[in-house]
Amino acid sequence: MKVDEVKEIAKQRGIKAGKLNKTDLIKTIQDTEGNDPCFASGKASECGQESCLWRQDCPK
Repeated sequence: MKVDEVKEIAKQRGIKAGKLNKTDLIKTIQDTEGNDPCFASGKASECGQESCLWRQDCPK
C-alpha cells in the first residue's frame, strides 16, 4: 500500500498524518483501532491478526 493510501485511511479515521512516516502512521492507526501496533515489528508470523489491513505489507 502506498503512503498516500495510508494517509487517506488515517484521514478517514480522524488521524492527522503530519510528518509521520508510513510505519509510524500505520502503527498509530492500529493503536487507534484498538489493535496491537505491531506493524514492521517482526511479529507478522505470530501476531494472530490474519485479517489485518496491513498484513500484506508487513515485513516478515
